[in-house]
Amino acid sequence: MNSERNYPAAVISDKCRKRISSGHPWIYDNEIVSLDGTPEDGSLVDILTEKNRFVGTGFYNSASKIRVRIISRNANDVFDDTFWRRRVKYAYDYRKTVMAPEELSCCRLIFGEADFFPGLTVDRFSELLSVQILSLGIEKNKDVILHALLDVLNEDGQYINGIFLRNDVKIRTLEGMEEEKGWYWYRGETPPSAMTRITENGIIYNVDVENGQKTGFFLDQKRNRAAAASIAAGRNVMDCCTHTGSFALNAAKGGAAHVTAVDVSASAIANARANAELNGLSDRISFETADVFEFLQSRIEAHDRSYDYIILDPPAFTKSRKTVGNAKNGYLELNTLAMRLLPRGGYLATCSCSHFMTEQLFREMLDNAAHAAGVSLRQIEFRQQCADHPILSCAEETNYLKFFLFQIV
Repeated sequence: MNSERNYPAAVISDKCRKRISSGHPWIYDNEIVSLDGTPEDGSLVDILTEKNRFVGTGFYNSASKIRVRIISRNANDVFDDTFWRRRVKYAYDYRKTVMAPEELSCCRLIFGEADFFPGLTVDRFSELLSVQILSLGIEKNKDVILHALLDVLNEDGQYINGIFLRNDVKIRTLEGMEEEKGWYWYRGETPPSAMTRITENGIIYNVDVENGQKTGFFLDQKRNRAAAASIAAGRNVMDCCTHTGSFALNAAKGGAAHVTAVDVSASAIANARANAELNGLSDRISFETADVFEFLQSRIEAHDRSYDYIILDPPAFTKSRKTVGNAKNGYLELNTLAMRLLPRGGYLATCSCSHFMTEQLFREMLDNAAHAAGVSLRQIEFRQQCADHPILSCAEETNYLKFFLFQIV
C-alpha cells in the first residue's frame, strides 16, 4: 500500500473482508472492528483487514447503517478532479458502447454502485439531466462530478441545457442530508418548469422531470417495451399499471388491434392519454382509471374472453426483505388473475422491479400462479433491465428487474 496515504483507517471484520473481496461496495456499521479517530462524515477512509492489508477507499458516514461506501480499490488513486472526470468518462464510454447512438439522448448515464458512484443516479432526458444523490460523500463532491459530466458530454457534441436535482426522497435523511428538489444549473434564465420531451423506441413522451416518479420517467424497461411490442400485432391487449402508458403505446405502435390501459391513478391515466394523443394513437387505446386487481376480477366475472395479451408492470410490492412474503402474495394474486383471464394461446408479459423479489422467488411465484389458474406457461423470453442500468455481479442490489414473456398453454 502507498505509504504516503493520509486517510483514517477503518479495520473490518474477517467476515466482512470475504464479502468485500468479492467486489461488494458496502461496509455496514457492525462490520467495522476499529476506526482511527472520528472521521468527518462524507470524507474518505482507507479500509484495512485485521492483518493490515489494504482493501479499498470509501466514503465514511456515521449517520448511515452503510458506514462506508467503497469508491476505489487502488491504493495509488488520488481523489482529485482528474479522478472523477476519468470515472465519468468511463461510465459515458460504456453507454456509447452498449446503447445505439439515438438512445444516448434518453438513457441512464450513471447508475450508482454499478458505475462506482455510490448513491448517485443521473438520467438524461433530451437536453435535461435529472440527478438523485443518496450518499453524503457524493453530495460533497457533486460540483466536481456534475461539471465533469457536462464537460464529457459537451466534448462528444451532446448538448445539455440544465441539471435538475430530484433529492426529494426520505432515504436522504438516513444519510444525514435534507430532502430537496430544484434546479442545480441551467443555461440561461431558469424556466418555470422542468418539462422536456423525449423519444424512446420511436415514441414521443412529455417528461416532467420535476414531478414525475423517481427521476421523471422509467428508462429501465426501454428494450423490454420493444420486446413486448414485437408480439402485439393484431392482438387485444390489456396494459395493467400503465403509468405513463409506455407499454400500451409500444403495443399500439407494434400493431395491436386495441389496447386497454389501466391504472389506479387518475393523473397517470391523464398523462398516458396525453402521450397517446401526442403519438396519434388515441384511436387504438382506451383508458380505465381502476384498481388493476379489481379490474381483472371484474373481467373474469363478466366472462370477458376478448383479451389475448396482458402486460403486468406493477410498482415494487416490496422495498425490504421483511415484506417479501406479502409482496409475493401480491404478485401471486395479480398474475393468477391475468392467467385466469387469458385464453389458451394467449400471451402474458409480467415484471417485478424489486431486487428483494429475486428471480428465483419470482419464478416460484409464477409457477404457483399457473397452478392456481390451471394453466401452463411456455416461456418466450426472459429479460432484465436495459444495458444503461448495468448489473454488478457482486452487488445483488443492482440486479433488480425481471421481465418475462409467456404463452398460456
